[in-house]
Amino acid sequence: MLIPVFVSAPTFLSEQQETVRRAILGELGHHGLEARAIGKTDFPTILPLREVQTLARHCSGGVILGFSQFEATAGILKRGTAYQKRVKKGATVAFATPWNQLEAGVLFALGVPLLIFREQNISGGVFDEGVTDVFVLPMPPADPEYNEKKAFRAVFQKWTAEVRHHYYRE
Repeated sequence: MLIPVFVSAPTFLSEQQETVRRAILGELGHHGLEARAIGKTDFPTILPLREVQTLARHCSGGVILGFSQFEATAGILKRGTAYQKRVKKGATVAFATPWNQLEAGVLFALGVPLLIFREQNISGGVFDEGVTDVFVLPMPPADPEYNEKKAFRAVFQKWTAEVRHHYYRE
């Protein structure tokens, strides 16, 4: 029997992002885990956020895939505050789907083990170091080298052990 895990990812991805998403889902299957996602494996019959909560309650882990959905090369962050910061010339600020934040919050509140990945330049909320008790990992490349695959698998093995512990203690 496969252990269900909630996967938070945007609906629409670039070809490269989709390749990475599929590789991560493949790794889930390799470890005996079943990816569950609103709009992919489960379709809402009630309000979407309520559906997230319902599905998350039946999962023993969560994977948050922070793929870039919006990028800005100019602008001001936190305008009008003491923390105001202008995007530096030549820099890019990227934002993931806001659903990553909502779904991660629901999963965190349920106490399930989280595995969080983010693309380069993604920050804010759950993608900031120290916000949760989870180490935020860089998104694996679409075509990883041998050592990158090995490190990726090691992270998955450790997290999978936590997911199994959560599943069997329930």
